[in-house]
Amino acid sequence: MSAQHTELELVAVTKRYGRTVAVDAISHRFNPSVYACLLGPSGCGKSSTLRMIAGHESISDGAILIGKKDVSRRPPAKRGTAMMFQNYALFPHLSVAENVAFSLRMKGEEKTARLKAAGEMLELVDLSHLSDRLPDQLSGGQQQRVALARALITRPQVLLLDEPLSALDPFLRIRMRGELKRLQRELGITFVHVTHGQDEALALADEIVVMNNAVIEQAGPAREVFDRPTTAFVARFLGSHNVIRLDLGSFALRADALALADSGQGQIEASITGVEYQGTHVSVTTRTSDDQEISVLLGDRDFFAKPRNPGESVGLTWDQETLHRLEG
Repeated sequence: MSAQHTELELVAVTKRYGRTVAVDAISHRFNPSVYACLLGPSGCGKSSTLRMIAGHESISDGAILIGKKDVSRRPPAKRGTAMMFQNYALFPHLSVAENVAFSLRMKGEEKTARLKAAGEMLELVDLSHLSDRLPDQLSGGQQQRVALARALITRPQVLLLDEPLSALDPFLRIRMRGELKRLQRELGITFVHVTHGQDEALALADEIVVMNNAVIEQAGPAREVFDRPTTAFVARFLGSHNVIRLDLGSFALRADALALADSGQGQIEASITGVEYQGTHVSVTTRTSDDQEISVLLGDRDFFAKPRNPGESVGLTWDQETLHRLEG
């Protein structure tokens, strides 16, 4: 499969269910051959957006462009997209190879050609040796790779992934993240991956689109969105940031940019309300006199060189350039 460098663009895309607006006039142009994550809490509109791109959900207003062509009214099979579902949706009575070849069978391709294509896809996801097995003879990770091969066999311009890692155990989830990233780079096609997991989005995405209440709150390169959140919601949702109120306004401040000092020695006075050991780091939760909760993430060596306990009064310190002003 060769890279196709196709651009995906959403133009004022809206989805209404009766009076409820699930997706509210969102516009975004995805860079060609990008790994993009739609990130947000449950009910924010990210899965509805993915289903509209796939054609499994009609759009109420707006347009979806793939390769600069409006595909909004085309059926799913005519859009140049393929979707990998959360539950994999494999046919239990078909072998791995037959599952992968299924969409070609629906298109009327003859058996030899479609099984050859399925063989190539199984090689791509490193499952050639299991081609004759039935789905229930596979592990969760193997089933996921079969679903991936089945989605890729149609040679889509855009691959859509709906929470594809949520059913896996944590260890396998991390392994499969690496597999998805490798495949996307190898194939050079656009992946759009829906998740509510911040770690997953940061690990995978070149580009993150953060959604909240049916709109896009912020979008851009993953590191930029993480380092420079524009709203309090994005700062909090991506994690590792505090949102703090100072005399000059509201600011985001990364937990690892703070340090603890003795009482009276910092920019803000606080008392420690919790200490959580996290292996390489220790997370210290504090509360200020004006009732703001501020987290401090310290390296384990730094913390244990001078341990602190709940109830202690401390000063919180930071370098001024690490403060990042938020909108509103």
